[in-house]
Amino acid sequence: MHARKIELEERDYGKSPLNENELRQIIGDDPITDFLNTRTALYRERNMKTRPPSKDEAIALMLREQNLLRRPILVKGKKKVVGLNEKEIKELL
Repeated sequence: MHARKIELEERDYGKSPLNENELRQIIGDDPITDFLNTRTALYRERNMKTRPPSKDEAIALMLREQNLLRRPILVKGKKKVVGLNEKEIKELL
C-alpha cells in the first residue's frame, strides 16, 4: 500500500465549537442517533438509547454540552464519517 498525501482542515472543537447552522449542515437528513456520543453522562442520564431526542432537541443539547456530539467528524464532499471507524475513514480518504 502506498502513502497518499491528503490535505485536511482540522478544527479543535473544544476551542472552536460548531454553531447551530454548522451542526444542522453536517447532520443533514442523517439520523440524529448517529451523532450522539453514547459515552457521555448526559446520554445515560436522559436514557437516549431508548428515548432518543428529536433532532432539534439534540442540537440544542449539543450546543450546551459539547461532549454529546460524537467525534471525530470527517466530511468529504457529501460523504461523512462520524466516530472512529477505521474502515469507513479509509474508504472516505
